[in-house]
Amino acid sequence: MREFIIADNQDITKAGMMFLLSKQKDTSLLLEADNKAELIQQLRLHPAAVVILDYTLFDFSGAEELIVLHERFKETDWLLFSDELSIPFLRQVLFSSMAFGVILKDNSKEEILTALQCTSRKERFICNHASNLLLSGRNASSPAHPAIKDNLLTPAERSILKEIALGKTTKEIAADRNLSFHTVNSHRKNIFRKLGVNNAHEATKYAMKAGIVDLVEYYI
Repeated sequence: MREFIIADNQDITKAGMMFLLSKQKDTSLLLEADNKAELIQQLRLHPAAVVILDYTLFDFSGAEELIVLHERFKETDWLLFSDELSIPFLRQVLFSSMAFGVILKDNSKEEILTALQCTSRKERFICNHASNLLLSGRNASSPAHPAIKDNLLTPAERSILKEIALGKTTKEIAADRNLSFHTVNSHRKNIFRKLGVNNAHEATKYAMKAGIVDLVEYYI
């Protein structure tokens, strides 16, 4: 029997994962973490849990910080569960430890269930899409971040990236612009994909390097 920590701050995703896990016979306890601080607190209490983590929604500084967190809690098993993860990130994390597995949010229900079952048994699971990306060798020689280019993002994407870098949430950006959450979230995903980053912290570093936001604005 395993304890599960769902580390994700999207309510609909958490609800769906809670439902799937509640049907599993080997689930002893279901816990939630909406941010990195809550995740660490849960790991202190349940160091041998399975963590289902959407890395892109948490403020990790990079793959190295996630790897260090696993080193701190060596009995933890991790299932990375995101919309999209960059190939350099996948290579670094998956090659660091067999404790990390990957499933994407647009995978089938059957593949997600298989991933949960394998991780619960301490068996690594990597979904077909992530496996194909890793085996194809695409971007193997690419840097973790693309060169800074002015035309990489559209004007609207640059504007939204600036607001992300200044700490605004997707809900706040949507409200300020009179847009739906879904529209802003789609922009966010496109920005991260174009920049080759996985979360807001990495996007902020890019924004500062590209001059989209400066230090004065960032620290006001």
